[in-house]
Amino acid sequence: MRKGVIFTGAGVLALAAAGTAVAFSGPGTQAATPERPTVPATAAIKRQDLVDTKTVSGALTYAGEREVISGAAGTVTAVPAEGAVVRRGHPLLKVDREPVVLMYGSLPMYRALGEGVTDGPDVEQLERNLKVLGYGDSVTVDDHFSYATAQAVREWQDDVGLPETGRVDAAQVVFLPAAARVTDVKVTLGGRTAPGQPALTVTGVRRLVHVDLDTEDQQLARKGAKVTVELPGGERVPGKISAVGTVAQAQQSEQGGDDGDTTVDVDITLAKAPKTRLDRAPVDVELVSERRKNVLAVPVEALLALREGGFGVEVVEGAGGAGGAGGAGGAATRVVPVETGAFGGGMVEISGAGLAEGMKVGVPKS
Repeated sequence: MRKGVIFTGAGVLALAAAGTAVAFSGPGTQAATPERPTVPATAAIKRQDLVDTKTVSGALTYAGEREVISGAAGTVTAVPAEGAVVRRGHPLLKVDREPVVLMYGSLPMYRALGEGVTDGPDVEQLERNLKVLGYGDSVTVDDHFSYATAQAVREWQDDVGLPETGRVDAAQVVFLPAAARVTDVKVTLGGRTAPGQPALTVTGVRRLVHVDLDTEDQQLARKGAKVTVELPGGERVPGKISAVGTVAQAQQSEQGGDDGDTTVDVDITLAKAPKTRLDRAPVDVELVSERRKNVLAVPVEALLALREGGFGVEVVEGAGGAGGAGGAGGAATRVVPVETGAFGGGMVEISGAGLAEGMKVGVPKS
């Protein structure tokens, strides 16, 4: 259901029938006299842009969910709280009281790094982090693990409480692209962990809105398109579609089976930070389905359902002023059949013989 307007022919017909009398015309004619003798109120035909929208459900969440897998083995002696944000140089958890430290980078820690290893981008990634953390003024940030790099590693290990070996492996460091927000702790304080075992689920700290969009509405989601998001409490925030999935996914029913619906993933970046701190909070997303420029439009309630099918508007001739609750008194009226187009903001696009901007049409009295 598009928000604030009626979109199906049956819906418009119901609205027209409820607010106005049914008009009819004989064969070969374009207009007929409505059943009511006077029009209770009028509205002007306007020339304007119309934006047709559809509202879908989404969830306010965080970007970049992933699992953290460490190479440490032993007893878990410290874990972060859910919702905690861990930044570069700080421990994601501790095993046997030794920290598994977060450093920033796109490459995972896939090998131990120390003097004698072959040159590689993972060495440069480590050296860049050491520099940012204040270690190794003499280290050259490149792909070579030098003696100066080993000395910087020893200084860092000494400060964080790790054995001063000059070598770094997956039991000591986890590389992630940026600061991590903990959403799920998969290990138990006092429990055992082993290399390759998931320890945490984390996300980035950037808020976004995620929508499981029905595939039949996929054409509404274009990367870069602007949307409006209504957050809990009524806050409305502009946003932009940042990613649209290309693989349809089957939705699961409450019983765990396939319910027959398929969706694509749509991510939306918000123009400003929302006030709410809730994760997975339900939101409404207003997508633009059609934009029509410079068209004639009237209020939806001005439509009359014609007996022979279709719709018309009751043109009021000789009505003074801007219309409204005062009505048109005894002014002459005629019903003009119209073709309807886009809907938006309570208005509907119309076209019909002799219609022009500024003409008055009948509407129910407000």
